[in-house]
Amino acid sequence: MTAKPETQKEIIELRRELEYHNHLYHVLNSPEIPDEEYDRLYRRLLDLEHQHPELVTPDSPTMRVGAEPLPGFEKVNHPVPMLSLGNAFNEKELQEFHRRITTLAEADNIEYVTELKIDGLAVSLTYENGILVRGATRGSGTVGEDVTVNLRTVRSIPLRLRSSYPSRLEVRGEAYLPLPAFKKINDVRQEKGQDLFANPRNAAAGTLRQLDPRITASRPLSFFAYSAVIPEGNSGISSQWELLESLTKWGFPVNPNRELHKGIEAVSDYCRSWEGKRDTLPYEIDGIVVKVNSLEKQEKIGVLSREPRWAIAYKFRAHTATTRLLEIKVNVGRTGAIIPYAVLEPVQLGGVTIKSATLHNEEDVRRKDIREGDTVLIKRAGDVIPQVVGPAPENKGKRGRPFVYPDNCPACGASLQREEEGVLTYCPNRNCPAQRLEALKHFVSQGAMDIAGLGPQTIEKMLELKIIASPADLFSLDRERVLELPGFKDKSASNLLESLKNSKNRTFDRVLFALGIRHVGEVTARLLAEHFRSIKALRNASGEEITAVNGVGPEIAASINGFFSISENVNQIERLEEQGLQFQLTAVQEESADSLPLAGKTIVITGTLEDYTRQEAKAALMKLGGKVTSSVSAKTDFLLAGENPGSKLDKARDLGVTVLSERELEEMAG
Repeated sequence: MTAKPETQKEIIELRRELEYHNHLYHVLNSPEIPDEEYDRLYRRLLDLEHQHPELVTPDSPTMRVGAEPLPGFEKVNHPVPMLSLGNAFNEKELQEFHRRITTLAEADNIEYVTELKIDGLAVSLTYENGILVRGATRGSGTVGEDVTVNLRTVRSIPLRLRSSYPSRLEVRGEAYLPLPAFKKINDVRQEKGQDLFANPRNAAAGTLRQLDPRITASRPLSFFAYSAVIPEGNSGISSQWELLESLTKWGFPVNPNRELHKGIEAVSDYCRSWEGKRDTLPYEIDGIVVKVNSLEKQEKIGVLSREPRWAIAYKFRAHTATTRLLEIKVNVGRTGAIIPYAVLEPVQLGGVTIKSATLHNEEDVRRKDIREGDTVLIKRAGDVIPQVVGPAPENKGKRGRPFVYPDNCPACGASLQREEEGVLTYCPNRNCPAQRLEALKHFVSQGAMDIAGLGPQTIEKMLELKIIASPADLFSLDRERVLELPGFKDKSASNLLESLKNSKNRTFDRVLFALGIRHVGEVTARLLAEHFRSIKALRNASGEEITAVNGVGPEIAASINGFFSISENVNQIERLEEQGLQFQLTAVQEESADSLPLAGKTIVITGTLEDYTRQEAKAALMKLGGKVTSSVSAKTDFLLAGENPGSKLDKARDLGVTVLSERELEEMAG
């Protein structure tokens, strides 16, 4: 049925009014109408579009709610590469940057623009005749992923531009997750027993790369624009400052904390001031971006490899604080490992109250020489995970006694055993209640069986009420037994049983990881599954056959053989097989391995990484399908370079190997 002219007119007017109020609320933070009135207008537009689907357009506000799940992301070529930034870690390096600029620009009086470096995900937005037609991730800088449907759900991104704008425009900026939203998402994930996001940047990346746009729409991402590419040229814009003003005029949110400076001294002062007050912001920043203001000078100064010479990122130091170490305690992990942790006098660090911190192992405690009663220096690794650095300099006089590991397991009382060649101490009792609890929590966790509705507290209650004793018992649960759990009603019981049923479709590598074999993480489980193809073949393999798998060493092989030598473990696997879990590789799983972001790519790691240990980075890269080697050659696809990269960086550049930072690799691999 063709819509009447008055209906078409009403739809156009409703869209205009809703976008006007959306801009006021999400960009200018100055709403004019209450939420109820906005909802009324929105529902009216939705009703009219349902009646006349032929009138729905990509720039309609109703397109922000998400669409049907996507089969995958298409690749996008960036006509103008999205460059990364070089880093300055102190004022001396900032001065060196300025000296290079004055030499290359052949000028002494340089104007700079400083902008906050938002810790999010770089994206590109393409507009044609003022309408958003494509949104993409930065990816490798030259090739990204088409995430248009997801970016349309970000309410601070205009679907239609305002004021006078170029006929074709590519706007670049940062999609990020505000801190209150990050906390709320992690609170929900914790309730569901899912792994927590490590930081807002990872949460933003995970949100933007959801194949189901409705999940993206449910998480309130936001956006700041910071640059633009205008293919036609002749925009009349001559400086970075004018470009930021134009972006605001076109309807984009631009961070208000920006300044124009004459000379590098003013830039240094600005960087120092923000390092001390970054915790006052409702979002994460990890530094200040410094750009030459004049676009003409930018062009003259040019680009070096993947970095513009006319810009640099002044990086902030990690958050640190001092507090009192009240006590050193130990936890029992799922494999029996005894892990120490520090109980701290509560202290604010980076806007978060820190009450405890990881200590890794006994050797870590001894090496740092930290003792109960000490004033200690703590930091947030990657600005998130609290760690004890060591005793603070103000410790004077008599100190407490050095920490000594207990002789017996705090959960079951068994005599502890120490690795012959290693740093970990273990509880050998397979029936240790703490190990059983942690093993079950691991089995149902995300990355393993990912069973929704089975959070840590529910697992604890199941064990306490003797509803289950092992993973296989989960798949024998019926409605009556589930309803014995506090807080479970008909609906939640049905949801849990359905989740258990769906989890039987998890792939072999995930089931293998869920078993909790010591030293077998997600990456190793995938390598073993791809090589042996079935649990039977893995069980019958010798140590030599297992170590023949690339990335698997003798220690892992011994752990696997030891696991299968225990009849209780074999019986558990047989019970899980009877319940229908996947214990062999299928053709579909083999195809999915080929589709991993880094499948077939060879990567070398060099330098000190900011957010990962070397082993963590290697594991993450292998999980994404990459092969990690130790030396750079012509066959190397990427060099992951951290701070102080050394000679490998020079060799990579000589061979034309693509050099990536942590951020670039994260964005490229998702």
